[in-house]
Amino acid sequence: MQQPDITSRDNARIKYACKLAQSAAFRQSEQSFLAEGSKLCLELAKTCPLKVLYTTARALEHTPALAGLDGERYTIADHVAEKLAGVPSSQGVFGVFGFPPPPAGFPAPGGRYLALENVQDPGNVGALVRSAAAFGYDAVILGGACADPFSPKTLRASMGACGRLPLVRVPCLPDMLHELKAAGIACLAAALYNSRPLDEVDPAQPGGVCLVIGSEGQGLTDAAIAACDAAVRIPISPLVESLNAGVAGSVLLWHFRKGGA
Repeated sequence: MQQPDITSRDNARIKYACKLAQSAAFRQSEQSFLAEGSKLCLELAKTCPLKVLYTTARALEHTPALAGLDGERYTIADHVAEKLAGVPSSQGVFGVFGFPPPPAGFPAPGGRYLALENVQDPGNVGALVRSAAAFGYDAVILGGACADPFSPKTLRASMGACGRLPLVRVPCLPDMLHELKAAGIACLAAALYNSRPLDEVDPAQPGGVCLVIGSEGQGLTDAAIAACDAAVRIPISPLVESLNAGVAGSVLLWHFRKGGA
């Protein structure tokens, strides 16, 4: 078998890729991120620029389609793959990608948007972005202390949707909600108090809609709720106190999906 291109765990390229996986600030400064897995890398390559691909010989043999991707490509030893994965076992495929382009013409009248405020769990952020992509939404807005959409955990939970759906980061979500309302887009907060049951709210929203979802533990801030046009809730059995943020958000996203009326 041919000797791998990279055999040292201390290789500068490997250290750089590891730092991308570990640091949100470094990802932001480099406008790049690291993804693991053949399926995820193949999916991301459709919408994000692939800069470098690292594969073990075994992984490349198992998924020959990887050889057709653009960008630099290096084979790596198994112990180098372990370092990139951060665990003893890995899929043997890692890609360094550039951030996807920002949305054009944002916000657009008639658009469908998801806004998250302080949703810190990577699994919930990834699941919600994946649902938004599945139901035809135009972009996801991330306000406050949301989990980084390009962290390894969030990327895995989104199954690559974080690279397909435009993402908008904002320092103050209420200010963005006011901008959306000025464009004629209805902003609806997911909240319990002073809210309407979901089945009483018209899903069509011809002027566009933005669903606003907060963290599972704290919910939305008072300022975010006040900036919305109305609040909606999902009727559930009294046997259950609440729904997981990813589940509740997905139900709302389905209700207000394009063509859902």
